[in-house]
Amino acid sequence: MTATSGAIRTTTLHSTTRLHKGAILTIVLVSYFMILLDNSVIFTALPSLQADLHLTGTELAWVQDAYTLVFGGLLLLGARAGDILGRKPVFIFGLIVFAVASLLIALSPAAWWIIATRAIQGIGAAIVAPSALSLITATFEGEERSRAVAWYSATAGIGASLGLVVGGAMASWFSWRAGFFINVPIGLAMLILAPRFLPRTPALPGRFDIVGAITSTVGVGSLVFAILYAAEFGWTTVPTLVGFAVAAVVLTLFIIAEARAVQPIMPLRLFASRLRTGAYLTRLLYLGAMIGFFFFTSQYLQEVLGFTPLQAGLAFLPMTFVNFAFALAIPRLTAWLGNTLPLIAGVVLTLGGMFWLSHITPSSDYLTGVALPMLFIGAGQGLAFAPMTTFGISGATAADAGAASGVVNTFHQIGSSLGLGILVAIAGAAAAGTTGGTAVTITAEATAALTGGSLFLLASLVIVLALVVPASIARRRRPADPAPVAVRKENAHV
Repeated sequence: MTATSGAIRTTTLHSTTRLHKGAILTIVLVSYFMILLDNSVIFTALPSLQADLHLTGTELAWVQDAYTLVFGGLLLLGARAGDILGRKPVFIFGLIVFAVASLLIALSPAAWWIIATRAIQGIGAAIVAPSALSLITATFEGEERSRAVAWYSATAGIGASLGLVVGGAMASWFSWRAGFFINVPIGLAMLILAPRFLPRTPALPGRFDIVGAITSTVGVGSLVFAILYAAEFGWTTVPTLVGFAVAAVVLTLFIIAEARAVQPIMPLRLFASRLRTGAYLTRLLYLGAMIGFFFFTSQYLQEVLGFTPLQAGLAFLPMTFVNFAFALAIPRLTAWLGNTLPLIAGVVLTLGGMFWLSHITPSSDYLTGVALPMLFIGAGQGLAFAPMTTFGISGATAADAGAASGVVNTFHQIGSSLGLGILVAIAGAAAAGTTGGTAVTITAEATAALTGGSLFLLASLVIVLALVVPASIARRRRPADPAPVAVRKENAHV
């Protein structure tokens, strides 16, 4: 009787623990998805937003740039805040900031309002994003962590494409404002659940690395600003050159400060691992190509093929489904093959799809010119993101978990900003015969230029560079990607 009761209690405990972890993962993924959604929902809603608020081309560009600039600049600070103050309260605070900012964006009466509130939304995103990955690291171990990271990576992969669908649907059926209003009830639900289910990770002893926080924020912010400004006004303008110069100087000071700091905001020992450093570089290059794919494919569908915003968003659904399916298969594949081979396969599939897209012309049809190569890109994303994320946090101690998560997200954001900035600048130069133009005002000319496929061909070359790092790891076959059992044991102590 007692043994039976004990067995029942044990089974109930395991079920409750499993349910509790499921709730944690749901809260983290839904919150992270909101951030990713708002990073792309704006693309298909730009025309209606501009008409509603009577924005100039520059003002419209800054609706996206303000979010990107603040998000990229504060990521490392957000990660360190989670380490020192505890990830649960920091995560909840970030959610509050993000949800309130979303409401204020939806109520925007003028250009200055929406630009300012998008910047505030970027602050919330910079707090939530690294805390989300850190909470997964703190909650799950071994195979459970592999599955959780796969779900996290699937969310990262489909967030951008599904954001285009949501943005197009909301703009067509209701208003561009609806795309931001939906964050309010979702954020409120997560805020109700988070205090109950999220684990209270210990606040690590120490203090903020003030010098590191300031230099990292100013340095990364200046770099993102220079990239965005260059895409908008040209690479040889004074603000662009000043931005890059400030970024170079301040980031150099940041590295010096981190080497000397007792408790650095970004421990340089994270880069002592060839595996982690390679994952960061691969992520930067891969995202640099992918963000251009999303931006210019959505413009091609609307400007060249004549799709409505809703049709353009729905056109990405086949890719989203394939992405999701492959992402869910990743835990079994990595348990069988390790992480390196699926990563290489994912990058190769993405390269094939991108190279296929480089052959589109104004007379191409959606099915063979866009949809089929999208399937390759979706499969590639589904395979690549989880191994890149796993490698990026692999071997990090509990004290460095937040910093490692912050670096993963920082390279993700910088790669997106750098890639879009360069591709938009090239599109403007190709279309107008100059080095200037803006991401918005050159849309028609840019899409005309890209119908020759040159931009997608350039993105393909960037993905070739992204392939070099994992291919090098596979060739050397050092302990960086051990046998699956060893991987599980190592991950259990990350």
